[in-house]
Amino acid sequence: MNKYRWIDGKRFICAMLVILLLTACGSLAPKPHAHQGQAAALEAGEEQQAAPDTAGEAVPASTDETDAAAEAEEPPAEAEPYTLSGRLLAVGDIMMHSPQFPAYLNPKTGKYDFRGFFANVKPILHEADWCWANLETPLLGGEKVYTGYPMFNAPPELADALKDAGFNIVTAANNHTLDRRERGALRTREVLQDRGFVTKGISASLWESKQPTLLEKNGISMGILAYTYGTNGIPLPKDKPYLVSLIDEKRMIEDIRKTRSAGADVVVIALHFGTEYEPKPNKEQIRLARKLVQAGADIILGSHPHVLQPYERLTVKEKDGQTRDGLIIYSLGNFISNQRGDGTDVGVIFGVTIEKQMPEGTIELKDISAEPTWVHIHGPHEKRKYSVIPLSPVLKDKKDTRFTKQQREQMSNMKQRAASHIASMSEVPVLLQALPAR
Repeated sequence: MNKYRWIDGKRFICAMLVILLLTACGSLAPKPHAHQGQAAALEAGEEQQAAPDTAGEAVPASTDETDAAAEAEEPPAEAEPYTLSGRLLAVGDIMMHSPQFPAYLNPKTGKYDFRGFFANVKPILHEADWCWANLETPLLGGEKVYTGYPMFNAPPELADALKDAGFNIVTAANNHTLDRRERGALRTREVLQDRGFVTKGISASLWESKQPTLLEKNGISMGILAYTYGTNGIPLPKDKPYLVSLIDEKRMIEDIRKTRSAGADVVVIALHFGTEYEPKPNKEQIRLARKLVQAGADIILGSHPHVLQPYERLTVKEKDGQTRDGLIIYSLGNFISNQRGDGTDVGVIFGVTIEKQMPEGTIELKDISAEPTWVHIHGPHEKRKYSVIPLSPVLKDKKDTRFTKQQREQMSNMKQRAASHIASMSEVPVLLQALPAR
């Protein structure tokens, strides 16, 4: 064989081997993977979802629009429900007859100290968030001898005793507000405000008379209103018809709605009305109190009869079908006074828990209580001492030796009669339709 032909044959075979090797390497080279494209995209500042490694099926591309649609289909997270709560305690008339003064005067200082009136009920009253009293005497002061009925007046130290006892709301719209005329009413308002009380019923200006009064506790805002049927025939000053808040149905309904608009969660009204010494509310009391609840009030605290009258629970149906609670006590009776007999020396600490259900903000009235009280009067006539006694805890305390066996029996009878009477209207359901909005 020719030498050169053999060399050419070798070159041809080598070339063919190289071509075969290159072809094999190309078929074995890895294809680009999805994560390589993602890495490239991330380097470019873009976000890309890795495509799943599936074969033989179509995979939809992930876009911003489809992501947004998926999120829109998910319901929003609901706020966790919780409850706000506060306790209201209310008492009736704070009265000051002439025998109530002498024993509490310090002759050296010329000052009075009435804190003993409330020492026995102070622990109970301090448990309240809102503690409410009706002050049925002006606090003009300035007299050497206080005469009491029929033209009441008391020194400002009475307000100090109320503050010490635990009260933070003192309303002053009643038939004795003008016993010491305009000067006495304005001085009463000043004394109460100076001691930090929230007060209602006396206004120093037309502007003030139109302002909503609110007191917030524990995240619940209470609107406070107070009205009286009259002022014992003493006319309001002609240039100040706003001085004392009188019962006026149209105005009261407007005040309720204005107080609601100002942010009140619950509206409470002190209403001085009814017939003195009558143990049951009259038809006009029932009509007016219920109408105010229909108009948006939640709780009515009645006073004036000087004896206890029952309370009732109400359910008000709103236009949208929702219902709300209502509560009326027609008379809280006397809390402190010199009156005796026929129920005038028996009062009550009336309580209700106000719950605000969140996040809806609906109000429920729960845990209604009525603790009967008795004014214990003892000591010589010229130095009489007065103590408001909470009957239930005192009767339970067998170690309390202040009272004779006969007195304890009398107190037990008082408590039973008072508790039964106060609750006598509470079991009858009362369903009302809310008044239409203006």
